[in-house]
Amino acid sequence: MSNIFDVMESSVQTYARSFPVTFNKAQGVWLHDQSGKRYLDFLAGAGTLNYGHNHPVLKEALIDYIQQDGIAHGLDMHTSAKAAFLTALQQIILKPRDMDHVAQFTGPTGTNAVEAAMKLARKVTGRSNIVAFTNGFHGVSLGALAATGNQHHRGGAGTSMADISRLPYDGYPGAGEDSLLLFETMLNDNSSGLDKPAAVLFEVVQGEGGLNASSFKWLQRLEKICRKHDILMIADDIQAGCGRTGTFFSFEPAGIKPDIITLSKSLSGMGLPFALVLLRPELDQWSPGEHNGTFRGNNHAFVTARKALETFWQDDTFAAEVRAKGELLTERMQAMVHRFPKLFSKVKGRGMMQGIACHDGDIADVITSKCFERGLIIETAGPNDEVVKCLCPLIITKDELKQGLDWLEEAIAETACEQLRKAS
Repeated sequence: MSNIFDVMESSVQTYARSFPVTFNKAQGVWLHDQSGKRYLDFLAGAGTLNYGHNHPVLKEALIDYIQQDGIAHGLDMHTSAKAAFLTALQQIILKPRDMDHVAQFTGPTGTNAVEAAMKLARKVTGRSNIVAFTNGFHGVSLGALAATGNQHHRGGAGTSMADISRLPYDGYPGAGEDSLLLFETMLNDNSSGLDKPAAVLFEVVQGEGGLNASSFKWLQRLEKICRKHDILMIADDIQAGCGRTGTFFSFEPAGIKPDIITLSKSLSGMGLPFALVLLRPELDQWSPGEHNGTFRGNNHAFVTARKALETFWQDDTFAAEVRAKGELLTERMQAMVHRFPKLFSKVKGRGMMQGIACHDGDIADVITSKCFERGLIIETAGPNDEVVKCLCPLIITKDELKQGLDWLEEAIAETACEQLRKAS
């Protein structure tokens, strides 16, 4: 008998196909379905739940705010919740990092922030072209989709997408050791055909593109090229930010200072829709209302985002714990690659944003399906969905992390046995 989802929901759904149960409860790193089975969450809302499901401190702050009849929706009007969030952002995140960026509240998802960042770069510079990189993913609204590399998503546009120049990301196959040499050479060649860009749009770790991690040296050279040619740098930190790689911003260890930064996903701390653009003050050249949206003032998200900053980011304690768990993740995944060389090529990513590259997407799909049978929710990434991607909540304990990795290794071992039987 068909359920309501089969009858009413569009075929565009994706995650429900990989995890075909109905969930009804979540706490910390665990999800529960209607039958009572629990699942260890190595997906975390595609990076939206860095602090886990229903974190008690964040939940209490939100419940208190609602019970006091706090403003839920306020367009872009001033509210006490917004003031408290902006104060925490300035004092806890920006000032200690010597950043004077101002905040633009956009529509509630990451792609809204990317759209605003691209529009602003074009407005400020008077140039239309933006450089994006191979395997980049920046959203699926039309402007952001133009900068997204994935052909599956681009195929849904139904129209042409222009004003984007695509260049090889760090380590892109065939680009050689120095993938920025092409960019620099083309900028210096008046006959290269590359229109001088308004900005470069980049991820420090390409989440959906397969966990490709740029080197700090590559990022530093990218910044040097941009400064020399008066090109703005837009860091898309929507998935890699908010601590995922071991620092609040993923680009911090490289020592670079992007002109514009986009944040979303785990920014609210509790899975509430919230997106933000941080921009250098001199770039704030919008006219009032020139870029707007009905839901650019999610006050409930302001409350939980403020509480998340105050709870986790007052000092380096939480970030250090994330880095330590990232080292454990690297160690375990490298051991799996060494143990099963016929299935895997290498470990990819950084911090708590790592995965194992399979030789093809079919192997990755089998592994993640077997993980789900064991009670582990984990997804794939990459151009051919060939990377098994670990994106668990950052608050996971080491014992819980080891439990999930044990299940992953069991699923891998079972897959390897099946592959061996097929080959014999």
